[in-house]
Parts: sequence; C-alpha cells; structure tokens
Amino acid sequence: MSRAADGGFEDPPAEVLAEAAAAFGLLATPARLHIVWALSQGESDVTGLADRVGGTLPSVSQHLTKLKLAGLVRSRREGRRQVYLVDDPDVVTVVRLMVGQLAERAGHAPAQSSRLRGLGA
Repeated sequence: MSRAADGGFEDPPAEVLAEAAAAFGLLATPARLHIVWALSQGESDVTGLADRVGGTLPSVSQHLTKLKLAGLVRSRREGRRQVYLVDDPDVVTVVRLMVGQLAERAGHAPAQSSRLRGLGA
C-alpha cells in the first residue's frame, strides 16, 4: 500500500474493495468460516471437515464449492478422495487473527474453543 500525501494510506481502487467485500461475504457465514478455520490448520477431505464442523456432507460440500469458486480454497485428488486446503496464506492469516482475537477476548484458546467448534452448518 502506498502512502497518501497526508501520511495515511491511499484508498484502494473500487474493484479491490468490491473483491475484498465479496471474500468477506463468503466468510460471513459461521459454517464457511469454521471450514476455513479448520483448513487453516491443515488439509482435509469433506468427511473430515463435516465431522469437525458438525455439518452434513452435502452442506459442507456446497460450502467448499463456493469457497473454491471464489479462490479461497483449492482441492487436489488423493486416490479416490478430494483433499481441500486453503490456497491463500493471507486468508489463513486474516482468519486466524480474527478468530484468535475473539477467542482470547472470550477467554478461550482458539484451538480449544468448543464455542468455535460449535459454529458448524
């Protein structure tokens, strides 16, 4: 980011703001945020994610499809399974920072927070 003449940061172009808003919009549902949180800690298949976030296979699969189309996650084939991972380290940073800060404020360690695990579909 470049600095403006007044010492602040210049405003990003409207296209960048729209793209950021769309990405945040996709993460605005607790189920998708939980999926990205889980994937930020390591790759997983749909069954593992459904178990972790408490969602059904079809629901988690639909969320993954939307996240994949937006470029927030990607998948690769491993034998007969499809394995998902977060494709953008900056997304991992943002999600970990936000969820971690909120968990700390609530008096929970992020990795141990049952409240965060209860955010599934």
